[in-house]
Amino acid sequence: MPGEIDLSPLMLSQGDIILRLVCAMLIGAFIGTEREYTHRPAGMRTHMLVAVGACAVMITSQLIFAQYRPYGATPDPARLSAQVITGIGFLGAGTILKEGPTIKGLTTAASIWAVACLGVAVGGGYYSVGLTGAACMLVTLIVFEWFQKLLMRNHYDLYVYSVLCVDVAYTLDLINHLAAEADATVTSIEVGDQGGDSEDRKFNICFKANFSGRAAGERTQRFFTVLTSDPHTMNVTQERARM
Repeated sequence: MPGEIDLSPLMLSQGDIILRLVCAMLIGAFIGTEREYTHRPAGMRTHMLVAVGACAVMITSQLIFAQYRPYGATPDPARLSAQVITGIGFLGAGTILKEGPTIKGLTTAASIWAVACLGVAVGGGYYSVGLTGAACMLVTLIVFEWFQKLLMRNHYDLYVYSVLCVDVAYTLDLINHLAAEADATVTSIEVGDQGGDSEDRKFNICFKANFSGRAAGERTQRFFTVLTSDPHTMNVTQERARM
């Protein structure tokens, strides 16, 4: 009849529902495996659950619309999925960690949000969007990570230091002073007691220093030289950390 809405695309069979859920689950598995391989807070199972849940919400939205539209109701099939995209931010926030002045986990939070979006797309039957989006995410996380490291190799120096000293307070103040001069960020400071009597007690200070920006190599060398030559430090080791 004129004016009637064709609901046939929304009448999903059991095979359609299973196919969409499995496809969303596989997309979450692929993205989550990459995150877990790089030891990130959210891994394979988390991404799989997010993708499947988002996909299930979109399928449910379509089924509700198809079920109640013939009775004159006008439910919005996009409303539930919109809430998923908004609500997934709370889960992503749990993967963001603050370590000193630096923030970690933003990429994983973004991947969780993106996986939810792909789950919604697959749940709506847009397989090409879901599969192409998953491929783009993998390229971004794997290929462009390598490209970023290559591009920033001469502008990004992250080192792990170990300093043996007697006066912890003085040495920590020296490290912070040298870091400020070198425009470096010091994180993950750990102090260990090496033992000895009260007059000859030694401590080991371990920390990370990030020398980002231009002339990072020169500033790193000056930092290490001054720290090593100070009379209050007995042994200083420097090792470049993985990005």
